[in-house]
Amino acid sequence: MSEVTSEKDNTEPINPEVETEINDKQEDSAEETTEAEENIAELKAKEPKEEDFKEKYYYLAAEMENLRKRFDREKQNLLKYGSEKILSGLLEVMDNLDRTSDAIAIDEDEKIKNVFTGIEMVKKQFVEVLKTNGLEQVETLGQKFDPNIHEAIAAQPTEGKGNDEIITEFQKGYTLNGRLLRAAKVVIVNND
Repeated sequence: MSEVTSEKDNTEPINPEVETEINDKQEDSAEETTEAEENIAELKAKEPKEEDFKEKYYYLAAEMENLRKRFDREKQNLLKYGSEKILSGLLEVMDNLDRTSDAIAIDEDEKIKNVFTGIEMVKKQFVEVLKTNGLEQVETLGQKFDPNIHEAIAAQPTEGKGNDEIITEFQKGYTLNGRLLRAAKVVIVNND
């Protein structure tokens, strides 16, 4: 009789303790694999968060730079135009000095001439102080009318003059560091 041996028969029976140990190791290996997969998934989930943090950091850094630049611009404008309100008030004083000079300039009395000379000296000093603070007078007589710096209060025909030429100035205009503070009030030629 021939014995047929199967592979099962050729293997020795497995000890139940060893079999349990093998199964535990397989389970541990499966758990480690699952745990490793979870760690990888966590790392992948953290990467976008880190990218978000980087984007937020760069955004905030750019915002801070823009804020610094805006602050510097505002500071420069404040230094340049901060005296605008007080200089506007001093323009009325300047106008009154001009009116006073014009009123007494033609007087023949010696005392009045001395007062006129004193007023002219004060006016000259006053104008110099205003110029050092950025105030400039707008040119008018003989100039072409510019609506950006002149205000036409009348127009009249005049022979020998071109249209829109300024022939009379009623009130002086001023600019502060290139920005119009007060428009000059003028009369222009209109030959039409």
